[in-house]
Amino acid sequence: MKQVIMFIAFVMISVTIFNAICEADEKIVRAAADPYPPFVDPEDTREGLSLVIVRAAYKTQGYTVKMEYVPWARAEALTIQGKYDILPDVWMNEKNKQSMMFSEPYTVNIVKFIKNADDPFEYNGLESLKGKKIGTVRGYNYSDEFQASKNFIREDVVDLITNIKKLIAKRIDLTLEDEIVAKVIMAKDDPSMLSKIKFTKNAFISNNLYISSGFANPRHKELIEAFNKGLAEIKANGEFNKIFESYGIKNN
Repeated sequence: MKQVIMFIAFVMISVTIFNAICEADEKIVRAAADPYPPFVDPEDTREGLSLVIVRAAYKTQGYTVKMEYVPWARAEALTIQGKYDILPDVWMNEKNKQSMMFSEPYTVNIVKFIKNADDPFEYNGLESLKGKKIGTVRGYNYSDEFQASKNFIREDVVDLITNIKKLIAKRIDLTLEDEIVAKVIMAKDDPSMLSKIKFTKNAFISNNLYISSGFANPRHKELIEAFNKGLAEIKANGEFNKIFESYGIKNN
């Protein structure tokens, strides 16, 4: 019996070592983010536009991307610490540039304010937000100027849908999000929401979308350079534009 137990233990250790070697050979990239459809979407068999682009770029360099869905604040904090390798869909600002290395941008988010359908408000600069209560998502940094402004109140919640529900209930005056993202999320959660809200005509900001890796991660330079090289390759061979077309999104 003792010999059998020792044999089983030997086999288990051998399998663990073998799996570790295989994973190292595959060059695994551990990604983390919250759902952000259609860019990052656990309900999509391909896991969203961003993941398709990121995987395609890394595949050209021999890497495999493994995705984990967690709240954004946690994903960002653990990527900064090096416990995850990359954020696959992140905006750049002065704060996170101090702790992470960023890739070349691969697309852009057009962020607009969302209001109740009967609200005549139109966005015309940060001054037009004076006195407003604005729903934001915890961990998102929409812009340095927006974060620093004292002209309005920012009220954090965990996700966009919570903000939309608060908006419809008139517990906040506005919220904000990329228009494509917001429409997809509302259509999935409760399509009736779309008739109760409107987007401002004027955009708040256009944010480039990047991948990033924390400086604390010893592989950060390797990972970002590999993505950049792969991104250039899929742009050159036409795969990049085909990915956008497969999601019905025009790539500007």
